[in-house]
Amino acid sequence: MKLIIGNRVYSSWSLRGWLACKQSGLAFTEEVVPLYGEGWDESKTLGVLAPSHGRVPLLWDGEAVVWDSLAILNYLADKVGTDRFWPKPPAARALAHAMVAEMHAGFMALRGQCPMNLRLHRTGFQPDAAVQADVMRILSLWAEARARFGGGGPFLFGSFSAADIFYAPVVSRFLTYGFTVPGFARAYMDAVWEHPWLQQWVEAAAAEPWIIPAFERKD
Repeated sequence: MKLIIGNRVYSSWSLRGWLACKQSGLAFTEEVVPLYGEGWDESKTLGVLAPSHGRVPLLWDGEAVVWDSLAILNYLADKVGTDRFWPKPPAARALAHAMVAEMHAGFMALRGQCPMNLRLHRTGFQPDAAVQADVMRILSLWAEARARFGGGGPFLFGSFSAADIFYAPVVSRFLTYGFTVPGFARAYMDAVWEHPWLQQWVEAAAAEPWIIPAFERKD
């Protein structure tokens, strides 16, 4: 398998696809196509990104070509078994699916005003009401998952799962923009951030030379 990703510093969706590949336990290679950089337009139409028309991540697996991070996760779950990605109890699995779906489709204010940037650390950031509403909703979801199903470990459903894959970029945003969170959320964020796979991604991101000025605003 080969996973095509965008810049590790900025691409939250690439992080999700990459974590899904790691969670699968299957061997894969990766290739970075810098977002909006030289060759980006050509790659969208003629290169490796052509099937997704410039969307990352993109997974090539023989004749199978899969884009969209949730589609990649589901494809991999079909290959290795859904229990590797989702909690086993039906009630926990139902909540996990709903949380992932909400993350996949929602929280537009947080995404738009707080883009992922692993090299940026903001101080004094003042979120507007829409971002605050997104943050409170996310914290309520985390609290429910941890209280009901998180007793088996430090992650949302105990062990690392699809829900943590999809909320990992949110953890990075909360850290970048200095959001104040309750203790249970901070403990969860620490567990995600200290996960060896997250640290591997962060270290690789630190070595990237590309900068997108629009994502580097500090005001």
